[in-house]
Amino acid sequence: PLHHMRSGRGFTLLEIVIVLLIIAVITGGSIAALTLNSSEYKLRKASNEIELLAKKARTAAILNQTPYAIEFHPGFLRLLPYSRISETERTTALGRSIGGETAGSARQEINIDTDITLGVRRWNTTEFISPNVSMVPVWRFDPEGLSEPLTVRLTVGDSYAQDTYHPLTATIADSELEAN
Repeated sequence: PLHHMRSGRGFTLLEIVIVLLIIAVITGGSIAALTLNSSEYKLRKASNEIELLAKKARTAAILNQTPYAIEFHPGFLRLLPYSRISETERTTALGRSIGGETAGSARQEINIDTDITLGVRRWNTTEFISPNVSMVPVWRFDPEGLSEPLTVRLTVGDSYAQDTYHPLTATIADSELEAN
């Protein structure tokens, strides 16, 4: 009698464990890379939003022929006419503006991620100023299209982005990014 031998062979438990271990290592590395990139993403996003707000401030100053400013508050930046900086907005109990808005004076704000620490360094200084309730740095944009030379530093943990803005274009002239 002939005995039929089975030619089909299954995987051993050891082979399955090794394959699962390799998948776990690859997945772990991917998650670590994404975590590192998330701080880089936050920094790049905030940097891009600040540059866009600076361009809007420059454009508004030129079009309205009046100085505009960006106020640096803890957690947000506000664009408004220079004559209205540091004004407390008066509102009704429902949050509506008292007295209405005048043409060309609408405020615009961008929020900065709560994980990000913001610092502002003025031209010809060495120290970064962090905005707080009693100290709100202001960045001025003139009707001629000029802005104050300024460097903005954004920090998340031990990662940072540092952008120096060009006074003629309100765009980033020099950028440094270190994502750890």
